[in-house]
Amino acid sequence: MGGFTEAVQERVRAARAALAAALEADDAYQVAVAQDEVDDAVRIARAHGIDDDPGA
Repeated sequence: MGGFTEAVQERVRAARAALAAALEADDAYQVAVAQDEVDDAVRIARAHGIDDDPGA
């Protein structure tokens, strides 16, 4: 696996973790910010044919 692929997958994982934390904290603003980051990271992964759910 190349460095770019690993970086994109890590970005997806980190974004999902941030979203989970924001949901747990019940922080509507942070949920919105984190969801945007998840959407962007997943879009980039899919655009490059990278598995956006490597843990599944």
